[in-house]
Formats: sequence, structure tokens, C-alpha cells
Amino acid sequence: MLSGDYPDPSVLKDGDDYYLTHSSFDSAPGLLIWHSRDLVNWRPLAPALAKPLGTGFAVDIAKHGGRYYIYIPFMRAPWSKDLKSFANIFVIHDESMAGPWSALIDMGIGGLIDPGHVVGEDGHRYLFFNGGKRVRLSPDGLSTAGPVEDAYSAWRYPDDWITEAYSLEGPKLFRRGDYFYLVNAVGGTAGPATGHMVVAAHSRSIHGPWERCPHNPIVRTRSEDERWWSRGHATCVEGPGGRWFMVYHGFEKGYLTLGRQTLLEPIEWTADGWFRAAGGDLSRPLRKPGGAAVPHGIARSSDFAAADMGRLWSLYASAPDAPDRLRFEPGALVLKAQGKSPQGGSVLTQQVGDRAFEISVELELRGASEGGLLLFFNDRLFLGMGVDASRMVSYRGGKASYWQEPAPPARKMHLRIVNDQQIVTQYYSLDGKAWTRHEVRSQVEGYTANTMDDLLSLRPALFACGDGEVAFRQFRYRAL
Repeated sequence: MLSGDYPDPSVLKDGDDYYLTHSSFDSAPGLLIWHSRDLVNWRPLAPALAKPLGTGFAVDIAKHGGRYYIYIPFMRAPWSKDLKSFANIFVIHDESMAGPWSALIDMGIGGLIDPGHVVGEDGHRYLFFNGGKRVRLSPDGLSTAGPVEDAYSAWRYPDDWITEAYSLEGPKLFRRGDYFYLVNAVGGTAGPATGHMVVAAHSRSIHGPWERCPHNPIVRTRSEDERWWSRGHATCVEGPGGRWFMVYHGFEKGYLTLGRQTLLEPIEWTADGWFRAAGGDLSRPLRKPGGAAVPHGIARSSDFAAADMGRLWSLYASAPDAPDRLRFEPGALVLKAQGKSPQGGSVLTQQVGDRAFEISVELELRGASEGGLLLFFNDRLFLGMGVDASRMVSYRGGKASYWQEPAPPARKMHLRIVNDQQIVTQYYSLDGKAWTRHEVRSQVEGYTANTMDDLLSLRPALFACGDGEVAFRQFRYRAL
């Protein structure tokens, strides 16, 4: 459905329209909103979150009384200011999914993540959380109207199943017929391929008791031989024509570098009021839902316009009160340098969903800066090339490599990286015509969440470190 690192999908059906967003973690801008009419083709609208207050985890989109809401958990990051707890629930709202969204509102809920919004049969609004917790909301949905309380316990798998951890999280709730349905993720979101899974319960009242589904787990990767691993964190939604689907994430076998990708699987309802997964072997094509197709995806080449921010590009680990680190000139993006290497530098990234691709960019150094092109997982794991007007610095494994590529000293350079199914080859050029291959190739299959204990992906990036700034022009992306 969406290839690349689009985890923790939250989907809202709004008439014939569907809206979707994902965890964006430290990215600024973040929470890119997508729109669809068939659950398969998605066009990006705009980011809902200009500057995160911390590391943003799984959100929930809701609509109530003609207004849209996004409930956001922020984890305290090293650069966070004034967050009261290690996890904090905020909300934004607006009359349009395209924004502009309200300022962030602190709901005063600490220590919980993964909010799931629902309106009970009593007319009151509630947020459910990880660990079986719940809180009642005020009528406007912007504050609490009671204490956080224990609400439910989910199905537990046998102790001998190979998982990462139990991790009861990701509650998504909906009402169908006489029942409320509560869908959870358990088993841990990474780790062993067989860990993450989808489980369900239902109740005639939002207050329970919750009956656990006899078909649990609804979704689970049962073998490393399957194409999709660690499948979970599902939202159930009625698709075009009344067919129902689950939208969830999973890792692709052999390509964990692409992160947790958004998947779509049909479900079927049983006579006793439960649902089952109906996708079968997800390595095979499925019948497409009905509905009209919107233009899908986004062109990943860029001549750098302000509108690309949040849709195509985002700053990595951007403190909300930090000075703006970038500006736009005609045909160029200028990135302010900071730090001594990409590890502490200004880093701009975009997502990628292809197993094989080529990226290139032209850069110009201004002042005593270093700039370059990377494949970037996080500030501890990346590879690529940097130039500082006197030499080329080669990066592998999140640090400067022993290998010093004998590139000519220059303040302007063209750089190219080819990632051909995990084999990375690099090139550089003074004129963009005659290219020299970097002497060292890399195999990047291990640049993953399981290596770094960080739920991200390996993605194209530009960086600037040192003093001064770096101007980037003509970023080109080509799928191979």
C-alpha cells in the first residue's frame, strides 16, 4: 500500500474519503497526512506537525462533531524542553485534514503511549492506551474528564512463542452493529520475525466486559519463510463497497532496511460477530478494493521548494526551539552547518520504498563547512561521502572510515549513491558528467532496527557540519 518506512498507520474513514498518517518520530515537519478513495492509491496532503516536542510515537486520527483530531504521544528526547514525563499525550485539531492545524495542547496525561479514540454508547469520548488503560475525555476532546483507569486485559499468547516482548499496545477501537471492537498489537514491533501480531476483543459496552476473539491472533507471521515479518498494529476500516480491511505495518524479508511498511489485508466477518484475516499468502496479489484512484505517491527528485518540506524532506532530530537550519534559494536548499560530523550535524532526510535506487545531488560549500550525501539510519549508523574543500571523508558504520578516497579538493562537487538491493556503490564528479567510482563498496543489510534498537529505516540524506553552510541543488532519485 505504501512502500517504505510508514509505521503505526492510523486510518480514518470520512464518507468516501480516507485519511492516513504514521509515526514520524523526530522528523520535522512530521505527521504527513495522506488522502485516498480506494485504500490503495494515496496522495500526500501536508504535514500536520511543524515541530515535534519530542519523539512522536503512534497517533490516532479521529473525527467528532465536524472537527478532526490527532492524538499524539511524545517521548522525551535529548533535546526536549518542558515535557513532564517520559511519555506525554498531546492533541491538535482542525476543521480540515489539510490544516493548518491548531497549536499543540497538553492533555496532562503522562507515562502512556498509543492513544485510541472512541465514542461510547453513553455519548462520552474516551482514549484507550497501551497496557489496557483508558481515560474519559471532555466533550471537546481537548482535556480529560476523569482519572486514567484500568479498562481491559488482552489475550496472551503461549509462553513458548518466539516474540520480542508481550508489549500490549496500539489500541484501535471501532463500532460495528451491536459491538465495540478493540484491536491491539502484542508481541513487540521488531525483534524476531514471529513476534508482532494483531489480537482483538469485543464488547456490547465501551465499559466491558471485553470478550477475547476465539480466532486470536488475527494476524501473525508464523515463519521466517514468509515475505512479511513482524506484522501488527492494525486499524480496521470499512472500504469502498462495504468490504472491510486491516491496515497495519510489517518488515519485508531481506529488506528490513526499508523499515516498517504499510500493508493492506482484507478481513471477513463471521456469523458469530468476529472477523478473520482473509488475505492468505501476502506475497501474492490481492483483489483491489473499489473506489476511485487518486494520484499515488510523490516524485522523489527535488529542485528544492519550500512545499517539499514535510512532504518529501524533513529534518532529523530537530529541537522545536532551535534556530531554523535551512532556507531556500532559487533552485537550491541551503543547510546551516553544525557539529563536527553527520552525527551532530544538520541532517535532512526523505523516505524510500524501492529495493534498488540511485540518488545524486550537487553541493556547494560556503565557509568552513563539510557537506555530503548519505544513506542515513540514525545519528549512530550511516554511510556515504562528505567533502570539506580539501578532502573527501568516507563514512561507514556511523563513523569516518579508515579509507580516504583520493577525490580532488573542491568547493563544488556532484555526489551519487547507488543502492542495488543492499549493495552500495558511490561516485563523485566535478562537472556532473565524468564520474569516478568510490573505491569501497558496502553491504548494508544490517542497517536495521534490530541492529540499532531504533525503529527507523535507511534513507537518503543530505548533511552539513562544521561552520558556515552548504547549498544543495538538483537532487535526483531514480528507482532501478
